[in-house]
Amino acid sequence: MPIFVIHEHHAKRAGLHYDLRLELDGVLKSWAFRKEPPTIKGVKRLGIPQPDHDLSYADFEGVIEEGYGAGLVKIWDRGEFKLLKRDEKKIVFYASGSKLKGRYILIDIGRGWLLFKA
Repeated sequence: MPIFVIHEHHAKRAGLHYDLRLELDGVLKSWAFRKEPPTIKGVKRLGIPQPDHDLSYADFEGVIEEGYGAGLVKIWDRGEFKLLKRDEKKIVFYASGSKLKGRYILIDIGRGWLLFKA
């Protein structure tokens, strides 16, 4: 089963944010969210797509010393997911993590991707 990870990233420039990473197409597809990802229905979060990361990055915790992302990175949640639907504008998946549990939807709304628990 593919994996997901959410990094809690205390970046010096961008501030605290959460990076959702889903294992898709042999890489970690990534979105950055200003607030914690939703764990209950009714909460929506806007995420901005980020560059893909190598699968080995899923285990990373530590300090990024230089560049735009410089700062502390911790794993906020991790687990496996089942991909239920995927097209250009929508990703539906079932997450099995310690915090993210259940069916989630990511929808491209043009200015970013909306994430919510279904």
